[in-house]
Amino acid sequence: MAPHKFKRYFSGVSKNTAWLACASLFADISTEMLYPVLPVFLTQTLHASGAAVGLIEGLAQATQNIAQGFSGWLADKLHRHKSIALAGYTAAAVAKPLIGLSAGWPGVLGARFLDRFGSGVRSAPRDAMVAASVDEPHRGKAFGLEGIGDNAGAFIGPLLAVLLLYTLHVGIRSIFTLALIPGLLAVLMIALVKTRPDRTPISAKIKLARVRLPAAYWKYLLATAVFGIGNASNSFLILQTQDIGASLETTIIVYAAFNLVAALISYPAGFLSDRIGRRNLLLAAFGVFCVTCVGFAITRNFALIAALFVGYGLYQGTFRAVGKALASDLVPHRQRASGIGWYSTTVGLSGLVASIVAGLLWDHIGHAAVFIYAASFALAGGVALWILTDTPPRPGGA
Repeated sequence: MAPHKFKRYFSGVSKNTAWLACASLFADISTEMLYPVLPVFLTQTLHASGAAVGLIEGLAQATQNIAQGFSGWLADKLHRHKSIALAGYTAAAVAKPLIGLSAGWPGVLGARFLDRFGSGVRSAPRDAMVAASVDEPHRGKAFGLEGIGDNAGAFIGPLLAVLLLYTLHVGIRSIFTLALIPGLLAVLMIALVKTRPDRTPISAKIKLARVRLPAAYWKYLLATAVFGIGNASNSFLILQTQDIGASLETTIIVYAAFNLVAALISYPAGFLSDRIGRRNLLLAAFGVFCVTCVGFAITRNFALIAALFVGYGLYQGTFRAVGKALASDLVPHRQRASGIGWYSTTVGLSGLVASIVAGLLWDHIGHAAVFIYAASFALAGGVALWILTDTPPRPGGA
């Protein structure tokens, strides 16, 4: 790429955008270092049952989802996006070593609650700062750059865990302590973000009232929920990969490669959405997701599974960047954290339903049924997005 084209490609992106992307990078390294470690730690070190593992992860996910919507609303009410994001990043960071210090699964439950609560609290105000870090026509690029950081962290984290465990032979409890380091680096990145003082007076009373957001936004959330009901946890992709005979190390590497693809596509997807419209790109992402799920349902060939992970990465990177950007477009700027927060809550809670249903299908009907179910709701979600949402306004027009 010629220098002038490269400069144009990244035009409009600010230092704040870069700091926020770095925060997502380090936070996800911290979180994803533990992805392949936590189930092993619970079942082999603490001798927890499968039911305990399910309880911990279910409550942790629900906590994160609920916190996302509330923190966005609170950040808009108090006009303290950076302060609330800092609190969330700090809580998530300090929770990691507490998991490793636990003597039993109830201690892990408490630490995971703090971790996911912090993650939920930070998300919406951080995303509002991402949207505010650029002029409105460049919003897709801002979320794309943040998506690079998030997905790159999800790529590096599992590989770092493999390196520490299998090459350097670091003790499993020490992994949780080491995860504190990138977590604190994420806190530092947020501290470096410079925000403009908001001179809007803060109400002495914070009233829990009905959230008043545009009708177009709620229609978009409905379409997102229809799609999300079939968008189960990535764990089922990993289980399917192991089910065809891949080793744990190979599975983790394929999973990391999926996150690398998601990282690489995030910025181009955001850049493109600023030019051709967000809805069209989301429809394409839903289509890729649908095809990928059908592929997982019908093949047991490892090479094809690896290729399907690439397709899933293309979907993931596009959906994460463009979905949030569209949610931001559809709300007034003073309700941006609320809008992104409730959007994230919708994605999370519908995904929780999807994972519960997928688990039942996996155990009682068959593995292929999980992916046919997901593909069906991807198709339904695409139709809902097409019918319920008009061609979005020019990015930033809300």
